[in-house]
Formats: sequence, C-alpha cells, structure tokens
Amino acid sequence: MDLFDYMKTRTLEKESPLAVRMRPKTIDDVVGQEHILGKDKLLYRAIKADRISSILFYGPPGTGKTTLAMVIAGSTRSDFQQLNATIAGKKDIMEVVDMAKNNLALTGRRTILFIDEIHRFNKAQQDALLPYVEDGTVILIGATTENPYFEVNKALVSRSQIFLLEKLKKEDIKTLLLRAVQTDVILLEKKVQITEEAAGFLAEMSDGDARTALNALELGVITTDADKNEEILIDLAVAEECIQRRAIRYDKDGDEHYDIISAFIKSMRGSDADAAIYYLARMLYAGEDPKFIIRRVIICAAEDVGNADPRALEIAVAAARAVEFVGMPEAQIILSQAVSYIATAPKSNAAYVAIGKAMQDVKEITISTIPVYLKDAHYPGAKELGHEGYHYAHNYPDHYVRQQYLPDELVGKTYYEPTKQGYERKINEWMSYLKRGEKNDPTGQ
Repeated sequence: MDLFDYMKTRTLEKESPLAVRMRPKTIDDVVGQEHILGKDKLLYRAIKADRISSILFYGPPGTGKTTLAMVIAGSTRSDFQQLNATIAGKKDIMEVVDMAKNNLALTGRRTILFIDEIHRFNKAQQDALLPYVEDGTVILIGATTENPYFEVNKALVSRSQIFLLEKLKKEDIKTLLLRAVQTDVILLEKKVQITEEAAGFLAEMSDGDARTALNALELGVITTDADKNEEILIDLAVAEECIQRRAIRYDKDGDEHYDIISAFIKSMRGSDADAAIYYLARMLYAGEDPKFIIRRVIICAAEDVGNADPRALEIAVAAARAVEFVGMPEAQIILSQAVSYIATAPKSNAAYVAIGKAMQDVKEITISTIPVYLKDAHYPGAKELGHEGYHYAHNYPDHYVRQQYLPDELVGKTYYEPTKQGYERKINEWMSYLKRGEKNDPTGQ
C-alpha cells in the first residue's frame, strides 16, 4: 500500500458509518449468533482453521452476514473477492473466475468469492457461477435475506452449507452500543456517553438489527450540539428522537412478509383472536396493503369457518367493501372487527375439504354421463332424447326427494361432511332428518 492508498483508507475509515467502523476483525470479536459461532460449532472451527467450503448465510438485515464474510476475508490465506448482486452481472462473475483460475495455477491459492444479496442474481447469472463452484475454482460465500431454498439455484444450494442467522438478542445489541462508545475512535474524540436506559431502549427498538441501533446512536451523536470540552450524552430522550418508530421486519417481497401472513392466518384458524390481531397490527404498522389483508380474511372465513358460521363470510366481504370505502387509518378498526369475529367463530373446513375431494375425482375419474333426468329438458325434442323422469323437490314434503344426482361412477361418494361445530350441527341434524323420511321416496320403497 503506498501513501496515497493509506491516506485514502484512513479517510474512508473516518467517513464510514459507525456500523461499518464497528465491524469486528476476528471471529472472537463477533457478538451473538452463538448457535453457529460457539467455539464448539462447525463454522467457528472452519474459520479458525481457514478451511472454508461454500457457504450461504441466510437471515434478516443487520444480523451479521456481511460481517462474517469480512471476518473470513481477514482470517483466510485465500484471495478474497467481493461482488454485490444488485449491481454485478455475468461479466463481473467471469472476471473473478478468470482471476481465480490464474491464482490457482500460478500460486496455488484458492479464491473466496463473497456475493452479497445473492438472491438478486437471476437464473442465468447463478448458472454461470455454478460450474466454477462445482470444480473448486471459487469458494462461494453468499449472503441473502431470502430463503435460499426458494431464491437460489438448487445446485448451488446443494453444494453449500447453509447457516441461518437469527435476529440479535437485546443484550447483544446493547453490548455493541456500549462497545462503540468505548472503542470507536470518532466517538471517543467526541467524548460520547450513553446511558444504560438509552442503550436498552435502542436495543429493544432496533428489533434485532445491529445496524439500525448503531445508526440511531450515530444520528444522536451527529445531531447533539456540544462544545469540544463537553461530553455528548445520549440519554433516553435523545434515543427516542433517533428511533421514533420501531424498526419492524417486514419486506413485502421477502420471507418476513410470508411468515407474518402465515402466522396471521394460522392464528385466526386456531381461534386465537389476540395473536391474529397482533399480526394484523404488525402488518398494518409496516405499511401492508389492507386489501391484501382482507383478501386473506375472506379466504379464511370460507376455508376455516365455512358453514360452522355462514355469517363469517358475510362479515368478511362486508369488511372488504368498508375497508375500500373508508381507507386507512380507520380501516384498521374494520379489519380488527372482522378478524376478531372470524378468529372466535366456530370452525369447520368441511366445505374446503369437499371441493378438494371433488376436484381430485374430476381429474382422476372418467364420467360417461350424468343422470338423464338431470339434463336440460327445456327445449323441443328433449323428451325424445329421454330427458325426463326428474322429480321436482318442491312437490314433496320438506321440499326434498330421494333421487340419484351423482353420476353412476360416483354413487355413494360423500364430499361434504358437515361437522358438529356451530351451524353445521343444525345442517347435520336437518340432513339426517331428511334422509330418514320414507315419504320423500318417489318409488314408495
């Protein structure tokens, strides 16, 4: 490194955000993720021994995926190259591959390629990388906030070890904040102090994201006026100003989106109104489209409540119209009413199961014809075609008549089996009563 490069590096270090300046240099300095970085764990031992194989780091933002890659870069004797999938293309991949081939041939050194946001590479870009991961030309380290089993080439996944990084614990983030004011050169120059209460608040509100907490601390420092001889105190009031709104994980195109909506639906299905309303609030707080939410509520009303309480679907559909008419923020009240009703309604998936079984039979069973008397008989010549013999239900007691409605191949099949939940108990009783009645048999048998 010449003097120019040295001065450039020093300038960048001072101008870099606090979260970047606080990145640990060694594996022993990393805070949190003990489930994969404990001293008895595979990843810890592999980094220490410089025996890294291809890896995919998967987890929410701010949990240390890039940090771990940088730790590996500082610990390995291999060449380390980095690409960001948001701006890199196939040409960039091939340049790294060519460099890796030359290094391996001339020096015998391996090349580790770190690709941040690897899920943003399209299929063609991932396919271009695959042969060189397979033959060991490059060792891949990928970082992604998305489930790699869905977003990354299956062949790359199968050739990589996947490590799931979890949200950092409150105590982990608090440790990082206290470490920052005790060790960061710039914060030391400014005589920054942070109260335990403020550190705890930032740790709690950052929702497991170290970057968010450190950015908030830095914002507090930047926006606090202090003379050169005075310390800058980050207390609870300053911390509250720096994070006025809780950092909620909710990427509308990512895993968190699907995980939260799944928890929301399962809570309604499970008759836990409190959990359902919590997840509703979490989605609304994060800016989810109320129309997306109410569509799921309507589906749940039909699929999971069904005829155990037929009003559930009416209420869900009425809520959908009201949400569109009223808009946010008042629409959250309408959503809460609909969600709480459906969560506490008696449950039956009989209608859902019925259509599933019927669709399966439609796909698998060949039907020659439907009963002739059920065919249309409203045109001249229908009788000549044999379209007669239909018994009109309203001419019989209780407006019910026994006759075959299913095609011959399906006689005896039962699709809809009402439960004993809610209104379906009455449906059960009514159908049992009808089927017992001899007066409804047109054959007199």
